[in-house]
Amino acid sequence: KMYKSLNFTLTNAQIKAMREIRKDLAMDKPMNRLIQGDVGRGKTVIAMLTSAIIVGNGSQVAIMARTEILAEQHYDSFMNYCEKLDISCELLIGNIWTKDKKQLYDNLENGKIQIIVGTHALIQEKVIFKNLELVVVDEQHRFGVEQRKKLITKGQHVNILAMTATPIPRTLTFAIHGDMDLSWIDELPENRLPIK
Repeated sequence: KMYKSLNFTLTNAQIKAMREIRKDLAMDKPMNRLIQGDVGRGKTVIAMLTSAIIVGNGSQVAIMARTEILAEQHYDSFMNYCEKLDISCELLIGNIWTKDKKQLYDNLENGKIQIIVGTHALIQEKVIFKNLELVVVDEQHRFGVEQRKKLITKGQHVNILAMTATPIPRTLTFAIHGDMDLSWIDELPENRLPIK
């Protein structure tokens, strides 16, 4: 349903990445995939479509971004599609009233929230998921190993989808040595304005 609701056509590179992800999700072991592509290549829509697969399977998704501004941008992008499909998506950042956070925590624990977008706020002890099955980490090298681990261990068999536009040596090492599978999005979507 989310794929059909897109108001644009995916590039061949995006379709290839989605095929690789679907193959990963069908396996017995959790996915551990890095999506590599310059700014504007359409990594976020891949994260959205993957999230829709997980939500359709009755599980929850956590998307962690490095700053509140980036988290808000991702949240806005996701909401454009989640609202159309009645997918419950919320934002968890430090700059939220305590009263509202309590409600968020409750709704995560009871499963009412299907997708949560946030910052480091997601790794707090108070954040408990009913059934976390996918963690999407934007610019994963900006987070420490322990920070990523804290979020991943909030679920049982969590799939990981990392996104990066800037592959640093450590990130490339993960891919080269087999710790992460790699998908390249090397194609610019049609009618995309140049990135400044």
